[in-house]
Amino acid sequence: MVLQIQPTKSEPTVTWTALPEDYILPDDPVENIQQPLLAAALTEALTVAKLTQPQMLIGSNFGLVATVNDNIIVKAPDWFYVPEVEPVDEGVIRRSYTPNLQGKPVAIVMEFLSHKENDELSGCSTLPYGKLYFYEQILKVPTYVIYNPYKQSIEVRRLESGKYKLESPNEKEHFWIPELELFLGIWKGERLGQNINWLRWWDKSENLLLWSEEKNKQAEQRVEQEKQRADLEKQRAERLVAKLRDLGIDPDSL
Repeated sequence: MVLQIQPTKSEPTVTWTALPEDYILPDDPVENIQQPLLAAALTEALTVAKLTQPQMLIGSNFGLVATVNDNIIVKAPDWFYVPEVEPVDEGVIRRSYTPNLQGKPVAIVMEFLSHKENDELSGCSTLPYGKLYFYEQILKVPTYVIYNPYKQSIEVRRLESGKYKLESPNEKEHFWIPELELFLGIWKGERLGQNINWLRWWDKSENLLLWSEEKNKQAEQRVEQEKQRADLEKQRAERLVAKLRDLGIDPDSL
């Protein structure tokens, strides 16, 4: 009898090294017009709500770097969040980010599915590595969000015991994102001339985090409401004065 020995799966050797200055990053176009708009809208809402800080790193289509088995691997998620990074020298433009070397680990990554099948859900553990595998096993990102704009659906995966597990939404179909202490969900409406489904943030009380345009419009509405209230009070006062005069009473003598 021949003893069958099953090969053992070796763990990847991961090191954290800065991207070499001469490393040529891919210059691929975005897969559809919505992707940069969705990413910008997510970031703007956080900024308007004053939830962003200088030490944070929030970006989109920006290289996250790890060296795996001596191979430099770069993935550029559609949106990501790092709570704290080391500052760069004045005049230096950051062109990539290496977790654990240049700051804290990446806390959230998001991918927006393209129309054709891609590797957002790929667990491929060999070069060039699937995105799910890279975020789960290499970067170990706690929250991985996949948004499918064609089916208007969100999948949120949380890292538990080294593996991603799907999260369930609440009754409003919003997902709790603990790293930001916010809910994430889908909202249909118009922004920048695009009437589409957007990814939006809600706070703990399920209040929608507004974009700057919405915030300005809200402020304009408050000003208009105050003006209408003042006009109404003035009209009431004028009617009272007129009634007093009809009764032969001089309002100025009161």
